[in-house]
Amino acid sequence: MGSERRLPAVAVARLPDALRWMESLADPTRLRLLRLLERHELGVAELCDVLQLPQSTVSRHLKILADEAWLRSRPQRTTNLYRMDLGELDPAARRLWTVTREQTDGWATVAQDQLRLTRRLAERQPSQGFFAGAAGRWDRLRDELYGKTFTQEAFLSLLPAEWVVADLGCGTGQVTAALAPHVRRVLAVDQSAAMLKAARKRTAGLDNVELKQGSLEALPLDAGACDGALLLLALTYVEDPAAVLGEAARVLRPGGRLVAADLLRHDREEFRREMGQLRLGFDTQEMEALLGTVGLDDVRVRALAPDPEAKGPALLLATATRGPRIVRRT
Repeated sequence: MGSERRLPAVAVARLPDALRWMESLADPTRLRLLRLLERHELGVAELCDVLQLPQSTVSRHLKILADEAWLRSRPQRTTNLYRMDLGELDPAARRLWTVTREQTDGWATVAQDQLRLTRRLAERQPSQGFFAGAAGRWDRLRDELYGKTFTQEAFLSLLPAEWVVADLGCGTGQVTAALAPHVRRVLAVDQSAAMLKAARKRTAGLDNVELKQGSLEALPLDAGACDGALLLLALTYVEDPAAVLGEAARVLRPGGRLVAADLLRHDREEFRREMGQLRLGFDTQEMEALLGTVGLDDVRVRALAPDPEAKGPALLLATATRGPRIVRRT
């Protein structure tokens, strides 16, 4: 977000109220904090999780906001809970915040914060009935007793056993190997020879897997060859996402299903460069439009709640069905 610049404390104290308020709001992190605390009372650990920032950074910004009376706090056991109470603000400060908040409504980072906040708040909800006592440790207990793979296996078993599924941008074959026991055939495509070598090793012994090297913009698959197609974390790496989606639609039979998961629009440019991606993700509306332009129907796109342990940007999930008309490659 850039380096923080603050006037010396003595100089700030001499400023008129309006200038001090503007000085305290002149930082993106503090604006993100105020947006979160305007509607919810949160502790430092929760704020660190949502903002994905270290405690020292969050605490420093909270102190600045508290010193200028933007926030109030109250102790709870070993921590403090923070809240922005609009009713307690000076009317002029409240008007300044309203205008400032409007200017942040379109920030991609704010949307990411909201997804993480929703997940964090959901974790607070108390359970009822029989599981009231075990709810806080149920997920961990279930994983310890039964493992994590059975849930995935249950979901995959919902797939029709006669389906042919294309894993487009298959990488090292992790998804391909998981799909193979549940469908008739998996056609796995990737442009990278190194990735396909790893996928070949992982899928050795799976007779219903066929690995193919090729571009996602020109798939080495026949039209209508597949009942389902997957594009997982692939579209941010291609020059022309519309062309890739068009190819995915082409290889689906009428009534076939496409599932795509990729990055939700974000503003972490350093992350994009580090991962070698060509774009900063997709808006849900943008993805809906792309799927519609390649002739797919029943388009549904939604943002996914971030995994608690995930360090990267949030993701979106898109599904669509190929209609009866032919989708031609251009």
